[in-house]
Order: sequence, then structure tokens, then C-alpha cells
Amino acid sequence: MRGSRAVALLVATMVAGVAAAAGPRSPYDIAFDDAMARYHLPGLAVGVIEDGRVVWTRTAGETVAGSGKPVTSRTLFKIASNSKAMTTALLARLVAAGKLRWDDPVTRHLPQFRMHDDWVTRNIEVQDLLVHNSGLREGAGDLMLWPEPNAFTRADILAGLAWLVPQHSFRSRYAYDNLLYVVAGEVAAAAGGAPYEDLVRREVFEPLGLARCRVGSWRSAEVDDVAQPHMRKDGRNVVINADAAIVPAITSAAAGGIRCSLGDMLAWARNWLAPDARQLAWLSAERRRELWTAHTPMPISGRRRDWDRTHAYAYGLGWRLADVDGTWTVSHTGTLSGMYSLLMLLPDRHAGFVVLINGDGDAARTMLGEVLLKHFTAPAERATIAGYAARVAAEPVTRGQAAPDVSVREPVAVDELRTRLGIWRDPWFGEAALCEEAGRVRFRAAKSPLLSGIVMRSLGRTLVAWDDVRVDAEAWIDLPADADEGMLKLAKVDPRADFSFDFEDLAFRRVRDCD
Repeated sequence: MRGSRAVALLVATMVAGVAAAAGPRSPYDIAFDDAMARYHLPGLAVGVIEDGRVVWTRTAGETVAGSGKPVTSRTLFKIASNSKAMTTALLARLVAAGKLRWDDPVTRHLPQFRMHDDWVTRNIEVQDLLVHNSGLREGAGDLMLWPEPNAFTRADILAGLAWLVPQHSFRSRYAYDNLLYVVAGEVAAAAGGAPYEDLVRREVFEPLGLARCRVGSWRSAEVDDVAQPHMRKDGRNVVINADAAIVPAITSAAAGGIRCSLGDMLAWARNWLAPDARQLAWLSAERRRELWTAHTPMPISGRRRDWDRTHAYAYGLGWRLADVDGTWTVSHTGTLSGMYSLLMLLPDRHAGFVVLINGDGDAARTMLGEVLLKHFTAPAERATIAGYAARVAAEPVTRGQAAPDVSVREPVAVDELRTRLGIWRDPWFGEAALCEEAGRVRFRAAKSPLLSGIVMRSLGRTLVAWDDVRVDAEAWIDLPADADEGMLKLAKVDPRADFSFDFEDLAFRRVRDCD
């Protein structure tokens, strides 16, 4: 035992000596450590590029909390909506090959494609699928994609789009959309003569050497280093939506279904910041400029004006374009339940960074991304995680944004809703049962099994309390007085809930009695 203590003391002394010789921590290390500690992240991977070279990488935490399996530069993360830029790169490759044009009508490649308005159906072009100007509500139809797992197919999406009523005029304004990226993936498949997943592997992953990126169905064992998504519960990080032995193909792949490692994402970033001759042969400078050309102006928030002094903000083809402190940036984020990503490029400086998180990382991504960005655009500010967190905490809550307190609730009596029980149908979402089960009224969506819960009363209204904690946006349920004539409608209880819970686009009509 005395010998073991002596060895341990020697090792500790050596480590301390190495740390002292290394000098003070870099700004990147400080920001990384602060983000991990403040936000209790299960895992984090970050890489920085300067002058076209990867100059710093760091990983910490675990792929599964408590497993002891460390996050590394090879660990796969869901990159979520950072998949969109890979989809547009695939389409650019098909444009370069003469297999489609950006201004092709979508119906040229998908004759079955329909929007709610016939004129829009005839005139919407391939590039319109990619720039969030369709006129649909933000996140319209996303309940066909999430929460996962569900039974919606790409054919369901193509059939359902015609029933989604636009909120604005076509091409009049920006509203983020995922379904049309799924359509874009089907356009690529039709033009490229192969499934979207095969095309991405062939046209993007393989030529760029993104060897660990995965899309479609694959076996977990063949990778054996995969970050699982987590949520915070009772002060701990808990895995949600864990992968099975065979990871299934998902409907949303073109919009947000790709997984890559930190090493892959840094290689992807360098391809845009400092392409070599081989990469320019893969995609020419002309095609690259097309992807980074502004199409749809985006609203500039007060925070962005205050923090970044942004004057121009727009969406290109799968990329967000903005000036930050006088520096041009090209970026995107990715958000899925329990997974967050950020890719930020500063093309004029051949610089950028990647952030990958496998937990509740919204705030962590925002603060860490801002601190890393300021290192390039405003180093004199000496930005810190704590400083930006304090600025967020000081922001006033706008009236109408605060979530109502619905903690006091009770189940609605079955007899109170007896005349309105039955099977209800929405034309794009399908059937949902509002039926008695074990003395309670329950709502069950036929194609989205996680959307199941007890109907409760709170604040004089009825809401659905979902059974599964992964569904973190409860819904008001408004029932008609006459079940045979009126519509059943849903709406988010918390107006700040993720826009992908597009309950407001649902309009159910009763079709039959409970089974």
C-alpha cells in the first residue's frame, strides 16, 4: 500500500509538472471547460480551424452517461439540421452533372408533388424547397417527422403537403421548414436514379473522405463509438431514444438524419474553407457560390443586433449567411431531442469551428458558439460563457411568451366528454383516438405512438398530458360542442415550445365511434 501511494504521488507530481510547463489554458480550453461545467453536459466535442488548418480539438464526457465510454474525435453525433447543407451539396453535384436545374419545377421530377395552392404546385422550383420561403407556418407538418419513432413515410409527406394551409404568401417571407427538405431528398433520388441515402454516401461522404458519417440503416456494432442523446431529469443526464442494434433508416434523413464525428465535420468544414484541387473538382467554385448566395432574408433578432452587430441575415441553399462584427459568416445549427450541433465558418479568414453535444445543449451551444465566434470577430471583448449567460438572464420576458402554470390539474371526467369521444381524423396527420381507457379519457395518435396521454383539466381548459417525458410540449385540446359538425383542435400550452410541435396545423373531424 505504501508503494502504491508513492507511485501515485510520483505520477501526480509529474502531471502537475507537465501542466505547469504547458502554461495557462488557451481561450478555447477555458470556454470548453466552462460550458461543460455550467451546463452539466454528458458529452462535448469541439474543433477549431484557423488559416484552413485544424489547430485545436477537445472532447470530454461520455457517449452514455455513467458508462465510462469516452467521447472521442471519432464518436458519431446526430448533426440534425447540419444535414441540410449535405443535401444541398448533393443537389449541386446533380446540377453540375446536368441531371437537374435549380429552377426546375419540382413536378418535373416528382409528378405527384402537390402544395395546398395549385399555382404554387405548378411554380415551386427545386431551389424553393431549400430556402424556407414556401409560405407554410414555421415547422409545418413536422409532426410527421418527430417525435420518433413514428410510422410516417416520405410518401405520407408528399401526400400530406397539399393539406397544410399556408400562413403567408409564397416567397413572401422566411419560415423554417423541414418537410420540403425531405421533398428535396426525393427530388435528388428521382434525378440521381438511386435512393437519397445511397446518393449521399456516393456523392458526398466517399469523395470527401467522411469515412465515419452514417445515413440510412446501419449496425451499431460496425461503428461502436456512438453518442446517445440525453435529457436532464432529477439532476442527472438520462439517455433517451437509445439506438437499437440496427439503426433504422428515417424519413427525415435529408432534413436532419445524418450522423458524423468531430473529425468528419472538421474535414467537411475545411472542404469549404480551404478546398484543394481534388475538392474543387468535386464541386466547383461556381457551384459553391450558388450555395452561399442569399435567397431569403431572415429576421434579425434584438439579441443578434446587440451581441453581433448584425446588419444582414439571410438563408442560402442549406446555409445561414450573416455579418458578425463586420466579418462575413456562413453557418448552421442542428437540433434534435438530446442532440445539438453547430458549424460556423468565417470564409474570408479561412477559419471556423464545430460544436457537437449529446445532451440538453441549447444554452450551452449558444454561449459556447458565441464565445468561440468572438475569439475571431471581437477578441478585445474577451467574451466568456458566464458573461453571456448573465446577459441572457437579464433579458426581459416578453408578454405572451411566458408559459402558463398548469401544474395544478386533474383528469377530465369521462362523462363530461362522453358525446365527443371517438376516432378523429386529420387529413395529413391521420387518425387519433379520444377514448375511454381504465376510467380516463386518453388521446392516442395512430401513426405517432409517443403522442399518447391523458386528457386533463387546468386553468379552465383541457390539455393532453403526454405519457412519455421525451414529448416535452404539452398541448391544449379544444373540443367542439357538436362532435359530428365541429373540429378538434390542438395548440401548444407553452408558446415557446419547439416549433416542430406544430399542433396548430391539426384539424380533426370525428369519423367513427371508439373501436
